[in-house]
Amino acid sequence: MLVSRLGGGNARGEVSRLVRLPTSILHPLRERMSDLAPKAELLRRLGKLVRGLSALFWGLPLALLVYVQTAKTDFFDALGFFAIIPPVLVSGLLLYGLSLLGHFQKQERIWRSTIERARLFGVVNLGLSPFLYWWHRLPFVELYSVAVLLLAISSLLFILILNRVLYRLSAMLPDETLRLETKLFTTFNRRVLLAIPVLLCLYYSTRYVSFLPEALTFVFERLETQGLWLLIFLVLMPLAMTMALIWKIKEVVFASILETDR
Repeated sequence: MLVSRLGGGNARGEVSRLVRLPTSILHPLRERMSDLAPKAELLRRLGKLVRGLSALFWGLPLALLVYVQTAKTDFFDALGFFAIIPPVLVSGLLLYGLSLLGHFQKQERIWRSTIERARLFGVVNLGLSPFLYWWHRLPFVELYSVAVLLLAISSLLFILILNRVLYRLSAMLPDETLRLETKLFTTFNRRVLLAIPVLLCLYYSTRYVSFLPEALTFVFERLETQGLWLLIFLVLMPLAMTMALIWKIKEVVFASILETDR
């Protein structure tokens, strides 16, 4: 009907040209949309990476502060039973940051396995964090003491594996200076963190020694009262360096987002 009304063979040509016209117009649009799709996906993953780094940057000092306040002070006692919530929240914040980092470069097997190991210790910290309040209320219960000790060991291992995560992440970013700095500082952090349990083992092993020099006896007596704060000081050094690396990596990722968005 439409062909007969437009008039024979010429009409057929007009109709076929009208049908082909939208295809010729949409073809470059389809190519452009196919180019924009990977770019949009990359920006989305980089955005999650930035949010994950921010969660880790703020979660690390908050976790240390909340853990110490819950275990050694009465700061959260006004909350009653709900005093177990602050350590759980900060532990969950760290786990959330790692989950966001896991969306970046999922095809990299080594990167994915490193993230999974860090998540494992994050889950352990999340499960053990309520025992800080219970140990503060009932320090003579052996179960609570063992749980807090396991939490301390798991937290050290978490920071240790997190440094490995940062090293793997820097290896995938286009910044040679960042890679060299990350390798240097993560190596130093790992050595300090591994030295902490060694020093603790040496300290507790001296309790079984009958005769000690007077100078060492005085030092160990001081450690009995101030040992916790010395331990916090030893942890603060690698913790601060880890936060500095997280901030530096986040700046590099921001620069990559701006270049990709152009």
